[in-house]
Amino acid sequence: MNYNFDEVIDRTGTGSVKWDGRQARFGSSDAIPLWVADMDFRSPEPVMAALRSRVEHGIYGYTMATDGYYQAMIDWLSRRQGWQVEREWISHAPGVVPGLGFLLLALTEPGDKVIIQTPVYYPFKRVIEAHGRTVLANPLQYKDGRYEMDLEDLARKVDDAKVLILSNPHNPVGRVWTREELEGLGDVCAEAGVVVISDEVHADLVFKPHRHTPFASISEKLAQNSVTCIAPSKTFNLAGFHTAAMITPNPELRKRYEDMLNTFSMNWINTTGAVALEAAFNHGDDWLDQVLYYLKENLDFLTLFFSRRMPEVKVVQPEGTYLVWLDFSALNLEPKQLDELMLKQAKVALDEGHLFGTDGTGFQRLNLACPRPLLASALEEMAKAVEAHR
Repeated sequence: MNYNFDEVIDRTGTGSVKWDGRQARFGSSDAIPLWVADMDFRSPEPVMAALRSRVEHGIYGYTMATDGYYQAMIDWLSRRQGWQVEREWISHAPGVVPGLGFLLLALTEPGDKVIIQTPVYYPFKRVIEAHGRTVLANPLQYKDGRYEMDLEDLARKVDDAKVLILSNPHNPVGRVWTREELEGLGDVCAEAGVVVISDEVHADLVFKPHRHTPFASISEKLAQNSVTCIAPSKTFNLAGFHTAAMITPNPELRKRYEDMLNTFSMNWINTTGAVALEAAFNHGDDWLDQVLYYLKENLDFLTLFFSRRMPEVKVVQPEGTYLVWLDFSALNLEPKQLDELMLKQAKVALDEGHLFGTDGTGFQRLNLACPRPLLASALEEMAKAVEAHR
């Protein structure tokens, strides 16, 4: 089946955070929303067909994880990522970020330090601090338009921490970490007894020739010192189902997480979320291949547009994810001025770089998982605003 990702679908009036939440988030209901990380594309037809069939059944009682539910994840991870996962390693999570919260409660105590690699997905900081833990930043190094890990800085700080949350691939800078980079980080953490929570929700959204490496697949040592977060949410645009999984080869870590989940009675899975997950992982390959091709075309279109119309704005080329980290620092604007330039003058709603950490100041994050006509309109308005600023 050929999918038409150029189709502009009206999402207003559906309770969409991205579209209907603009007024609450930005104070504007007409800004073009290229912020929160979901797609403006319909999910795969096999997913919609499976959901229609389940809804037509008409009974939506308590739902258990079936053999098919587990096998769909196992087969997908083997087929797409080359990672062989055992069924017993898989635990339910009511979304990746809620799962992170339960993991922090299970693996740390109030006041414990948790390492994050800034600039990074800002709910990491929020969930750490909401549970009374302390953020310990291990900033990435920005060199020649590309980000790298600072393992020397990590080695100096790791003894003070209990957990490191890894963004793999990295949101927002778009790095698809190499096996060597991950192994270096993993060795530092394992030696210090710091558990790595690897958020791999963007793992399937990788541009060639790059290839995602599941952190726990590298070695038995790293597998036993880590928990991996996966979900179909980003890959297949299913975030609203709040259906995710934690993969934990270490039985002690797994028991601590599952005990915490049970403490809050959060071990039940969503009826339709389970259907969507199974259908997506079993039948979503063709859709994903097509969407990756379209996203790469969007990225090439965006890159060329910036080079011609806004050359002072540097595009940090993503190796994965559909999120683009834009460097506006050459404009020499204060954070509030940059935010207002995009929102009030361009009328484009982006995620403000400073939300991702102080080292995100001067940047903005743009979501290019939208029809190209919408992307083109947003870029044109951004160019006009930047040109007027010159």
